[in-house]
Amino acid sequence: MATEKLYELHTAGGYDLVVVDTPPTRHALDFLDAPERMTRLLENRLFRVLMAPTRAGMRIAGMAVQALLRTISKVVGREVIEDIVAFLRAFEGMEDGFRTRAAGVQDLLDDPGTAFVLVTSPRLESVEEAVYFSDELERHDHSVDALVVNRVHPLFGDANTRGLRARAETIEARGGDDPQRKSAAVRLAALYSNLADLSSLARFEREQVAGAAERVRSDAVAYVPLLPRDVCDFDSLHEVCGHLFDVKGSHDEQ
Repeated sequence: MATEKLYELHTAGGYDLVVVDTPPTRHALDFLDAPERMTRLLENRLFRVLMAPTRAGMRIAGMAVQALLRTISKVVGREVIEDIVAFLRAFEGMEDGFRTRAAGVQDLLDDPGTAFVLVTSPRLESVEEAVYFSDELERHDHSVDALVVNRVHPLFGDANTRGLRARAETIEARGGDDPQRKSAAVRLAALYSNLADLSSLARFEREQVAGAAERVRSDAVAYVPLLPRDVCDFDSLHEVCGHLFDVKGSHDEQ
């Protein structure tokens, strides 16, 4: 369990920084909910009754509980109930330890030194998922400390899309009847059209990201451009770090 590992690393010491990567969103929410779910389980009245000692030494108490288990077994099956009983027997004596660790993880998540960094891409579905996760963090009394937008297409100049497409049409029309000249004009017009498409996409991405940054209410926003190669070595990692830790600079470059 990730929460157990986080607690172990934190209490062991020896680390300046512990990073927990929890994609996708549902796993991150499970991570946030895990300490509270464990605490609720340990405090649940039925669980406490099932773990109460009896004269027989078993951790199943009372005729009423046994009758309840028999009723449940008719629905889910006797084997399921037997597995539950076996689990409770194995769990005997460990409640306090689990309760302590769950409380410790919750305290760690609530600690001012813990930061929540939201990573997304400029795609619509990713932006919406990021906003949803931000809302869920707020529901857990946390906030987004930084927003990282990955794989953003670069802007090439200040020319607008309409002007680039008009330029492409003009160049192609001037190709004339000469085959060589016409071929060169078609190729150049295609480049302008491609530039128009990329510019349109880049501007659309920035509109999406601007809305997301406002909705997640984060003052720190870093843009990592779409790189021409995979991030798989120290040089590419260093390049990404340049965009992450110089927030204003990486934004201006876009």
